Amino acid sequence: MKWRLFLAFSGLITMVLLAQDVPLASYLRRVESERLFADLQRDAFILAGTSEDQLAHRHDAGGDTADLAETLRVYGQRDGARALLFDTAGAVVAASDATPIGESFESRPEVAQALRGIPMSGERESATVGSGLLFTAVPVLSGADVVGAVRITLPDSEVSRRAWKRQRGLLVVFGMSIASALLAATFVAGGLAAPLRRLQRSTERLAGGDTAVRADTDRGPKEIRSLARSFNTMTAQITGLIDREKAFVGDASHQLRTPLTALRLQLDSARAIVGHDPVVAQQRIDAASDEVERLQRLVQGLLLLAKEDGATASIVDVDLSVVAVERVGIWASLCEERGVVLIADVVPDLVVRAVPGTVEQVIDNYIDNALAVSSTGSTVVVRVWPLASASSAPPSVSASVIDEGPGMAPEHLARAFDRFWRAPDASHDGSGLGLAIVQRLASASRATVSVANRSDRTGLVAEVTFLKA
Repeated sequence: MKWRLFLAFSGLITMVLLAQDVPLASYLRRVESERLFADLQRDAFILAGTSEDQLAHRHDAGGDTADLAETLRVYGQRDGARALLFDTAGAVVAASDATPIGESFESRPEVAQALRGIPMSGERESATVGSGLLFTAVPVLSGADVVGAVRITLPDSEVSRRAWKRQRGLLVVFGMSIASALLAATFVAGGLAAPLRRLQRSTERLAGGDTAVRADTDRGPKEIRSLARSFNTMTAQITGLIDREKAFVGDASHQLRTPLTALRLQLDSARAIVGHDPVVAQQRIDAASDEVERLQRLVQGLLLLAKEDGATASIVDVDLSVVAVERVGIWASLCEERGVVLIADVVPDLVVRAVPGTVEQVIDNYIDNALAVSSTGSTVVVRVWPLASASSAPPSVSASVIDEGPGMAPEHLARAFDRFWRAPDASHDGSGLGLAIVQRLASASRATVSVANRSDRTGLVAEVTFLKA
């Protein structure tokens, strides 16, 4: 991993430097070319000014151009250029090299332009030299008259030579930059690779089933530390899910074993006596039917609980007052059959935040439990009212079901919401999932649940508190 990061960083830095230096090298060549043209044109005008007097009075002086030839020769040796001086007919008067005196250059465009009084500079291919050629040609003026012309030429390799001289410095800087970048990439790659390797090893251990593994959140760059914290949070959530699933499967298998065993025993007993004692056999079959119903309730509770464990439903506004009155109306006939009075004590227009269906299921479970422990002539009250809260706490609404049953022992209250748990002295046949489902539903709705014995008399208060909308 370290070497992959090193190669990635160094490759990126090299690309950045190349993207910067290649255009810069091209720019340096263009600058040198322009500079060279400016130097050649300057030198040409200087030579033209030097030659003016001798060209203007050349015939009066007897045609002596030795001084001009020496000036051109010195210039050519110093700068490596070829300088030619022409008369008005385009014939060579003096040269910096061995060009014959009198040779005509009148056909050359730059010379013809200069003899017409127009300076000309440019670059062209030269058949004589066999390469590219830089040239500049300027007129030699005496007053307003053109008395000759000066042409200076230079191979374009001189541009490359001068540009390379400057580019060498750029190349040195490029090399130093690459070396520094590689050194920096080594440190950066090492600093990133080590914490990434540690995080990778933690991930591999988690994939191998080690849910106790945690990533190091104290070392490495800030981004990797943040990633490690996210990994630890994810691991904790996964561990919690696995633990809950294991507990659920274990509890479910244990709880299902009892009714299945009882069902098998009842059916075996009925089969054994059905021929000679059909009445008892019918009783065994009826008992088996009761076990089937119990098993059905248990399975339904398990399915509901498993569904709520993975629920991700959105929270909506629910009129708790309306729902409570509706549930009391639905349960009223059953309570009347059992001789139990069901009363609604509801403050109207209390809207809360809850997962759809939660309020109905919670109240139904509370009423069902209260009815199971209520004797004939007793009262069950469904009460809904707003709670007073501190200024810093969000407003909330409570719904409670209050019965007149035997209540619960203090040591049993703490376990009331545990899955599959039933009080040892429970007088009704339940699955032990009702209150566990209530707690899970409430948790999904960000509500809280509780059960407590009544302080004024026997009985139980089962309460749920929702956030007010």
